[in-house]
Amino acid sequence: MTLKRSFPPVTDDRTRLLVLGSLPGDRSLAEARYYAHPQNQFWPLISAVTGADLTRLDYDERLAALREARVGLWDVMASARRNGSMDAAIIDPVANDLAALVRTLPDLRAIGFNGATAHRHGLKQLGALATDIALIALPSSSALHTVGLAAKLPAWTALREYLS
Repeated sequence: MTLKRSFPPVTDDRTRLLVLGSLPGDRSLAEARYYAHPQNQFWPLISAVTGADLTRLDYDERLAALREARVGLWDVMASARRNGSMDAAIIDPVANDLAALVRTLPDLRAIGFNGATAHRHGLKQLGALATDIALIALPSSSALHTVGLAAKLPAWTALREYLS
């Protein structure tokens, strides 16, 4: 099994919404970019949340646009062993220090968990701490979660209320 590590968080002290994935997939790790696989629906989904088409921007511009929209990114796992990119294959996960990050975000209003694995692990870490922060389970943006973009959009666009 290959040891895989997450990226640093993309946040600043104005972040109102934090979106947490589980652990980057192989394509993202190879390109050192969040949600790099072209079939992952994250960028269209978060574009609907922010009201700006982030899919047309290069990666650094996407991250700048997220920060400007007060959206942050990170993963619930700092590292884990996994062959391939499927969350079901994760073993020996090591948690990121979500509580420490949350303490640095004074305007944080909500955390969206991108998929069931992120939600399950994130709640274990944050459940008791996040009394004033909404904790929201989101349908996974992964192409492996095959319900389709239209079915995922309502849950994701509901996050808009935390940005205003």
